[in-house]
Amino acid sequence: MKILVTGADGYIGAILTPALIERGHDVVGLDCGFYRNGWLYDDRQPRPPVITKDIRHVDAADVVDFDAVVHLAELSNDPLGEHDPRLTYEINHRGSVELARTCKAAGVERFVYTSSCSVYGAASEGVKTEASPPNPQTAYARCKVLVERDVGALADQHFSPVFLRNATAYGASPRMRFDIVLNNLAGHAWTSGEVKMTSDGTPWRPLVHVGDICAAIILAVEAPRDAIHGEVFNVGSDEQNYRVRDIAELVAAAFPGCALSFGPPSADTRSYRVSFAKIARHLPGFRCRATAASGARELHEIFERIAMPKEVFNYRAFTRLQQLKYLVATRQLDGDFYFREAMERAAHG
Repeated sequence: MKILVTGADGYIGAILTPALIERGHDVVGLDCGFYRNGWLYDDRQPRPPVITKDIRHVDAADVVDFDAVVHLAELSNDPLGEHDPRLTYEINHRGSVELARTCKAAGVERFVYTSSCSVYGAASEGVKTEASPPNPQTAYARCKVLVERDVGALADQHFSPVFLRNATAYGASPRMRFDIVLNNLAGHAWTSGEVKMTSDGTPWRPLVHVGDICAAIILAVEAPRDAIHGEVFNVGSDEQNYRVRDIAELVAAAFPGCALSFGPPSADTRSYRVSFAKIARHLPGFRCRATAASGARELHEIFERIAMPKEVFNYRAFTRLQQLKYLVATRQLDGDFYFREAMERAAHG
């Protein structure tokens, strides 16, 4: 298959694109380049050609002749979304829906959208399934719900969207993120010898390894149309519904000599447990190979191999909000998160 991956130079894209190439697919990436100067380690994997373009500027010529589009390229977490809700809606909601419409008009048959279990938000008691009413608490999560609704409405006999509600990601990627919970705790454990929680860690979070997210995406691309057409799947495993304090304990155990402490209850109301039974029924080849414990050990091995100093852990390109604030402060991005140089080139033909 010929596959376009938006966000190819991101945390998931850096793992997904080599995996797709390994399976024999013809892969092209598309990425605006926000995080390209963050590269934690060399995994010596093949990389596809990447078009440098903002998803808000994608047109039919960019997507024509592709069999599938995997859409990863959005403002990618709750703090970043809350930093500028207007821009979050502009990029994550309107940008994603317009991309899907462009793909449909150009004859792309399959559109894989990476949604999030954060749509469940402040969940009441019980385990949430794909049929549970969403309760998003942030602009990021609300946009996920809106994209599922609006892109889902485009489904027809020629255009098959599928929505993957990923649990909170963790694990090593060359294009690393240290602003997600397990990775962040592991970085602190390595650089300071301490996991110091600012809360009591009682909220629930489902986790999933970045490699298992990529496995789910590949299955969604390759599965028979009837298995995925218009469907929503939670991506993760029932065994990996953790309390945040459990995650902290697993990380501390993977870093010898690491001290662990907890704080008072948090004002953050996000807490949810999720069922992952549906993806196993529709995509029977899917199962999570990693656990939080093995993911923490993997990170320890990577940090040890590259002798990661504190300066690298704190480097802005590994934290989404810090990097974008830097690009705006240094006038590389304008107020709408467009690269100024690219806009000037476009204006002058």
